[in-house]
Amino acid sequence: MRIGTFVTLTLCALCLGVVGCQRAMPTLADSAAASESADQEFNELFAAAHTSANYPAPAPLVDISFGDKALRFWPYTGSNFSGEPQDPINLIFVGKADPRDIRAALMSLDGDRSAFGFPPVAPFNATWDDAIGDVQTGFAENSGWLGGVIQLACGDYGPARFHLRLFKAGEWTIGNAHFEILIPGTTDHQVINWEIAEQLVIADFIRSGLLDPTVPMIPVGNINDAPFRTIPAIIYNGLPVELRAVIGGPLGDVSEDVSIGTDGQALILNLAQKVARNSEVRTQDFVIDFNQTIPKPFCASSPYDYLYVQGPVHLTQTVEWTATGRYKFHFFASGTLTAIPVNPLTGEPTGALMQAEVREIHSGYMVGERWEAIGSKYQKLGTSDDPNGGKLFNRLVVRSSGVNGFQEEIRCYDSDWRPVASKLEAAGLTGAACRTF
Repeated sequence: MRIGTFVTLTLCALCLGVVGCQRAMPTLADSAAASESADQEFNELFAAAHTSANYPAPAPLVDISFGDKALRFWPYTGSNFSGEPQDPINLIFVGKADPRDIRAALMSLDGDRSAFGFPPVAPFNATWDDAIGDVQTGFAENSGWLGGVIQLACGDYGPARFHLRLFKAGEWTIGNAHFEILIPGTTDHQVINWEIAEQLVIADFIRSGLLDPTVPMIPVGNINDAPFRTIPAIIYNGLPVELRAVIGGPLGDVSEDVSIGTDGQALILNLAQKVARNSEVRTQDFVIDFNQTIPKPFCASSPYDYLYVQGPVHLTQTVEWTATGRYKFHFFASGTLTAIPVNPLTGEPTGALMQAEVREIHSGYMVGERWEAIGSKYQKLGTSDDPNGGKLFNRLVVRSSGVNGFQEEIRCYDSDWRPVASKLEAAGLTGAACRTF
């Protein structure tokens, strides 16, 4: 299966022309004490968060079948239980389809995909590893809400990688694969294509020899919107022309956001065999230097509220697969940064310098048919004396037992407590809870 002609890409030199400029930032007094206080507050909030509710099924649900097996599921992923789609489901696995077996199969392969038209450059010739990524939700009628416990990446965290999320739905596994780039100077990724990632995973399972030779795969008709989501123009215009050609986008600069291409379909892969799972511990540990002008992430008073943020963010993740058959992972990110309000058009400061604290945890396990996935974020800007400051905390819990929960709490220092519950309840999150920090 050839996916088309690729030009040789030097993605390691990727430099996006996003809004921002480097500047020397002054330091803040007592930053160590403020950071210690943020650690304590995050730990207390995380320990106290116990929201749970019965969230309604998202819509629409679609039906597929393979032989005598049938599945009714939501053809998207989400970031909570609101039913707002995040990524399209574009891969479906049946047979020897446990996410742990899919992980083992992909990790057993080398990176030579030249027979399928992929160039011998990263990430197209990379091997698979566990991915660092946000916890997302899925849904299947036979299982209820699903959590993305196992995530895989082909390629380093940056500058570009293929990212695969897997959701166990009984004897099926549904998943989303996407091609994404790390936005320079941030810890955030931007999806730039769905189809190339889907085709790369398909090519790898053909290479694996694990597909049933009688009926290796069958296509599923249109199950989600096409195209789906967009690439912001300011990010697209920073992509090398060669990469724009690879993803089938306009070769010249654009003034409007660019649609992310997809055919709206998925493919069922029928796995007749699996490879042995080996006991192992895999660890990732690195620092990303944040150095970018970004939209204010919360407590924004207008669309023109921007911050210039600078400083290191430390990311660590450990994944363990034990001889007893237990898969578990734990991720933690921590950063103490400086942030200053700026005019996004000129870069000139519009407010006082603030200290910014970032904490994030993802964790989960899968043993037998039981699994759990948890994601939590804490962000703090300035102190209560900073009119541009505030705090955000959220926590998502998805379990095979059906004991699920999501809450998000925001406090802005320039106003009274800002209730998020009304927004979440309007989206169907009737179990969301809010309280003052």
